[in-house]
Amino acid sequence: MGVAGPFPSYAARPPGPVMDRDEADRALARLGAEHEAIETSLLALQDHAGRRLLEGADLTGVTKERWSATEQSITLLWSYFDAYAGVLNEAREVRARRRHPNRDDLAALTELLRGEGVTVAHAAARPDPSVTGPAKLSERFTLAELVNRMNELYARSLDMVVASDSVWSAMPARIDLLAAELRRTRSLAHSVGVRPGEHPAGDDLEAITQELTTLRVQVISDPLAFWLPGPGSSAPGGGRPDTTRYDRAARALDDVRREIEAVLAVRQDAEQRLVQLRDVLSRADRTLTEARSARGEVLAKIAASEVPAVNGPPTALQERLAAASEYRRHAQWHRLSPLLEALERQAEQELLRAREQLTAVTAPLAVRAELRGRLDAYKAKVARHGLAEDPVLIERYDAARRMLWSAPCDLRVAGQAVQRYQDAALELLGQRRASGPEDGRGRP
Repeated sequence: MGVAGPFPSYAARPPGPVMDRDEADRALARLGAEHEAIETSLLALQDHAGRRLLEGADLTGVTKERWSATEQSITLLWSYFDAYAGVLNEAREVRARRRHPNRDDLAALTELLRGEGVTVAHAAARPDPSVTGPAKLSERFTLAELVNRMNELYARSLDMVVASDSVWSAMPARIDLLAAELRRTRSLAHSVGVRPGEHPAGDDLEAITQELTTLRVQVISDPLAFWLPGPGSSAPGGGRPDTTRYDRAARALDDVRREIEAVLAVRQDAEQRLVQLRDVLSRADRTLTEARSARGEVLAKIAASEVPAVNGPPTALQERLAAASEYRRHAQWHRLSPLLEALERQAEQELLRAREQLTAVTAPLAVRAELRGRLDAYKAKVARHGLAEDPVLIERYDAARRMLWSAPCDLRVAGQAVQRYQDAALELLGQRRASGPEDGRGRP
């Protein structure tokens, strides 16, 4: 239920010249309107949902301290209002004596309406000195001063009530919604084996559960501990609930939920990923087998060449792959998820290393193949130019070919023989070009 705003200010003048009848009537009409506004505001505050909750709550901390002072303020407000109403009734009685008041009546009205005609006794209420200032048994006010004092007490009381009600309206409901989401996430986590003590996400869920439980209890008992006043705002209830701890718990739950979703994804495609892993490791094993076979061939066919050793099969990865299969078989998805990710990276690295070893082992054979190709290419070239029967070329070609097609082949010596054949061919071709033009098929 809404609460009316501050009470109307009463702009009175100090006692001086006696008011005439019209001034007195206008003042009484204004005071009557003020009285109704003040009463409406006090009744609205009395009926405010936040105030009723504060009365029935088991409060702690700063809220307990402020509510104790606020209760005294509200009690004092009613005392001030009763005193205000009493002076107003007395003034109305004086005015009602005569249709045309005499000077004594007008002097009495002037004293009541402008003088310090309001006396408030504090013996019964015993207000906190922080509420009314230094402790006094009674105080005297003008009506204007009394309204100002009521405005101050009302604003402080309403600020405390509205702030508490705002926190209670916002925080517990949000905490309950997050707690419901937490329960669903915990149920899902348990279904995939994510439990406290077995998986970090399970420990995080336990910590979030304890934090939300503690947070809700604290919000209910001490709402003002979670209130941030608005900067520069003097209006009652200006500010907002402090949701720092709630937001932190919500973010932590989102992180856990993503982790659970990753585990669920593993459960859905675990078999396919395991098959792909076996395929990658099988290709790496076949590549290493091919490299070992090629190494034996190189050692048999190539002389004076450094051939690197070839690693054995990736047995450690095979053992870890077997462990992953066991995790899948026993539905231990929380353990399978990180293991699969690590195995996929390592299997790709193992296949890459196997291919690099095959390349390194077969490098001498590639060099020999390149030399053979170069020798045949120059033979075809000199044949096109009609120099195939040159005795020097025949001799050097036969020497290079014997070296390249015999085992073991000395690549260094064979390379020199190919280079000698190439040099001789280039020399003869140069002489042929100098002797005359050729036709389109390379003949003179």
